[in-house]
Amino acid sequence: MPLAYVQNLDPLGFKVLSTVVAALPVLALFYLLVARRWLASWAGAAGAVFAILLAWLVYRMPLGMAGASFVYGAAFGLLPIGWTVFAAMLLYNVTVETGQFTVIRRSIGGLSQDARVQAVLIGFAFGAFMEGAAGAGSPVAICGAMLVGLGVPPFRAAVICLIANTSPVCYGGLGVPIMTLETSSGVSADKISIMCGHQLPLLSCLIPFYMVKCMCTWRQTLAIWPALAVGGGSFAAFQFFFSTAHAYGLPPIWQLTDIGGGLFSLLTLALFLKFVWRPRDEWRFPEETPPPTPAAQKPHDPQAEHAKEEVAALLGAPKTPEAEKPLTAGLVAWAWMPWLLMALCLVVSGYIKHLEKQKGAALDLGGIQSYYDVEIPGLHKQVERAKELIPPGTPDEKKLEAAVFKFTWLTAPGTPVLTAALLSMLLLKMSGFQVVAVFRKTVHQMRIPIPTIAFMLGLSYVTKYAGMDATLGVAFAATGVLYPFFAAMLGWLGVFLTGTDAGSNALFGGLQKITATEVWTAHASGAMSNLTLEQAQTLICTANSTGGVMGKMIDAQSICVATAGTNQVGKEADLFKAVIWHSILLASIVGLLTALQAFLPPFTLMVPK
Repeated sequence: MPLAYVQNLDPLGFKVLSTVVAALPVLALFYLLVARRWLASWAGAAGAVFAILLAWLVYRMPLGMAGASFVYGAAFGLLPIGWTVFAAMLLYNVTVETGQFTVIRRSIGGLSQDARVQAVLIGFAFGAFMEGAAGAGSPVAICGAMLVGLGVPPFRAAVICLIANTSPVCYGGLGVPIMTLETSSGVSADKISIMCGHQLPLLSCLIPFYMVKCMCTWRQTLAIWPALAVGGGSFAAFQFFFSTAHAYGLPPIWQLTDIGGGLFSLLTLALFLKFVWRPRDEWRFPEETPPPTPAAQKPHDPQAEHAKEEVAALLGAPKTPEAEKPLTAGLVAWAWMPWLLMALCLVVSGYIKHLEKQKGAALDLGGIQSYYDVEIPGLHKQVERAKELIPPGTPDEKKLEAAVFKFTWLTAPGTPVLTAALLSMLLLKMSGFQVVAVFRKTVHQMRIPIPTIAFMLGLSYVTKYAGMDATLGVAFAATGVLYPFFAAMLGWLGVFLTGTDAGSNALFGGLQKITATEVWTAHASGAMSNLTLEQAQTLICTANSTGGVMGKMIDAQSICVATAGTNQVGKEADLFKAVIWHSILLASIVGLLTALQAFLPPFTLMVPK
């Protein structure tokens, strides 16, 4: 078939102007989300329409092909990503509806009376578990409310939880950000997970110390260094193992990184406090005069209104007999049962994926394939990459962009998680009314996050196939050897804009890969001589996610959820000012680490081959 489109990175014949035009979809997102306070789903839809029009009118891409690119990206947003997010929230809602989550919260809240230790147990370890299991703002809302209930001043509780909800975010919602980054950049999720595992554990050791220092003095912080070392160190060790296990011949189980790491940190720190060490003096926050009632929230702010509704749904557990029963080991173990079932189902799914990888094809399940490859009509092999992006000697076939949707109905994480949710419904003896109520509640909760991811990926695929992200990538490559640092800051900006690490990865994943290629090509014999092209692409793309997580504490969604969860609606601006510099500092640390891994041995050995 004749080619329908050849990319042109300078469609206006003036590189500066072409670069500005290529950036317009992102600028439109910034305006709609920050200035106009649109919901992320509506802003994503508007940005996607804008990108399609620019691809058609400026880049001269056929309108039908631009539309096909959007549909292709949006399909990946629904499966496996949206499917996984939905299933994870469904399982969480099952535990809430049956009262099991109340038991979990009670058991964790009673582990220590020291406010510093409570911050590590609840804000960091339990928050990591919640990020991995449900995501969607749940750690900030739930952990913030728990800390306030234990006597932590509401504003301090919000700051603590926002800082804590950083290093676990890459694996939030069962690894949705990493799956999204694979989809947008084309870099293997398994490699991205390994690279995350060679960056995030260092931050996981730092974050508990950092958040406690924000609560009290240096002396009071250092007084509980054993708890900080055990809480952060145990999570970091587990995070490293699960994120990189497949590099050592085990099946890929990186989706369980946050869930397993959070549980392991909780259990390890609880046993440490019970049998080995306790703080000499239990530290509590000084009595604070209750602040005046905040001014009413500005009317018709969709982001704040959605956050209040989201928090109410997350915290609105019905009264159940379990809420009043004395806690026993059996009752607590039964409460954790749905999550253990989920872990078992995900391990089985990981083994199936391992078999698929060994075979190099889908498994035959009695006439049904374990996955299906669907070529996108009118798009697959119909786009030729711009000549600036094609290395000399590349075969003609390699110059064409593939467009194949992988329908992973069996091994997408959402399938085993849904299986665990259905089994939990049976084991917990939920009534038909409860089952219907849980499904309806989950559909309502996901009406914003899932369309947002679909629209963001659709936008990303339009810019990818039109060549708009390549225009930006070539421009960013002008930063040269400084770019590995700025790669992390670009991810940070993306999370601030979109509200999620997955959204940032959808928006900038392809751009990061193109820029990494350009920077490596220019410095392969110099500053980046210790990395191959594939390693440079893996490192830079991963930096988008690991740097992006530090923007999670300042995005509008997190700020609104934090104020709603701690009953401080109206203080969003104060909370933003309190955490913005923490966010910039931590993102800069990720940027510096990325630069070290890009240029300086032995740090370059940490980049997977």
